[in-house]
Amino acid sequence: QVQLVESGGGLVQAGGSLRLSCAASGSIFSINAMGWYRQAPGKQRELVAGYSGGNTNYGDSVKARFTISRDNAKNTVYLQMNSLKPEDTAVYYCNAEITSKDLRVSRYWGQGTRVTVSS
Repeated sequence: QVQLVESGGGLVQAGGSLRLSCAASGSIFSINAMGWYRQAPGKQRELVAGYSGGNTNYGDSVKARFTISRDNAKNTVYLQMNSLKPEDTAVYYCNAEITSKDLRVSRYWGQGTRVTVSS
């Protein structure tokens, strides 16, 4: 079994910064893809930023403001969010495609961490 544990959400004023972390643990053989999605009230879940293979992708609304990074040794991915705007308010979910030690490939979601940006 694999778990994704997120941390770092909270309340911040517009223009401020937050850093989210997501650590994967459990029966991990390899992490094939890992990243962040978000869901605002009344909206669909959307990609914020993620790694897949050798590629890094960002949602259009966060490019140049958010940076994703990772620590492979810790199976952890980070999301540095700068110049936050009220429209960034959402629940942020970590997502990963992981090959477990029994070589099964599955996609996992974290429990979500809330980010609120006040104007």
